[in-house]
Amino acid sequence: MSALRRRLAFFGSPAWAVPVLEALAREHDVALVVSQPDRPKGRGMRLAPSPVAAAAEHLGIPVAKPRRLRKDQQIAARLRELDLDAAVVAAYGQIIPEELLKIPRYGFLNIHPSLLPKYRGAAPVNWALINGEPETGVSIMQLDAGMDSGPVYVQEKTAVGPHETAQELSERLRDRGVELLLDVLERLEEREPEPQRGEPSYAPLLTKEDGRIRWEEPAGKVYDRHRGVQPWPGSWFEYGGRRVKVLKMRPAEGRGRPDEVLAVGPEDVLVAAGEGALRLIEVQPEGKRSMPAAAWARGYGVAPGTNLSW
Repeated sequence: MSALRRRLAFFGSPAWAVPVLEALAREHDVALVVSQPDRPKGRGMRLAPSPVAAAAEHLGIPVAKPRRLRKDQQIAARLRELDLDAAVVAAYGQIIPEELLKIPRYGFLNIHPSLLPKYRGAAPVNWALINGEPETGVSIMQLDAGMDSGPVYVQEKTAVGPHETAQELSERLRDRGVELLLDVLERLEEREPEPQRGEPSYAPLLTKEDGRIRWEEPAGKVYDRHRGVQPWPGSWFEYGGRRVKVLKMRPAEGRGRPDEVLAVGPEDVLVAAGEGALRLIEVQPEGKRSMPAAAWARGYGVAPGTNLSW
């Protein structure tokens, strides 16, 4: 347990951020959680809190859910009343107004899963994988008025696993980031964040089109994109005018016209890429359940020589 308990506010929304909140609540005094408003969920489309808001309620921490943080004057007043040492942001989902950044004694701290200034923006892990980066990392930064442009307290590099997906890598970086964040919170009086150095790059939100399989690219690059678009939007191609999601694939040896089916095995389908080939292992046709790729091929008349862009 931390020897020095800080008074904090926490800004976060998705399930990814829940372990961050739980770790902070164990070690420090989290006086307020700010999360996105309740959203319709499930078959009945009933309003439900975000995962972070639900976790905060379970922990007995007060929760605020402003629709537009920039226009909510009550949040600013509430933060001032709390006499905060710092605020922590983890995938909140709204830009923090500059007015709020100045309220906590040590400002707003953020876990950013990249080696800033590389991959500033909303999807750093996804784009690091799509671009085939051999290594990435996590940064503990202090927010400023720009997009992930604030000074950095600490960074740590890590190699990217050859089959690691965006979800797996994101969770691994988050877990290490929590450890680094707790250490920074212990030493705020003696640590000064340093300006970012180097040429920035950006990682915008993914779109559905980012998941489309580019058969003309080398197999390794197609596989990198596949890992980077998990779990959303996922890898997909269109066959017979209908979308087919590829849930599992691996790069393989093979040669042929890009998107040409080279073989249909007992359990998988081998498809040519720009260089090499891809072994499709599990797919999900539009409107259907997931199935082995070979079963899909047999059911849809896909045989060696078929072009999957048809």
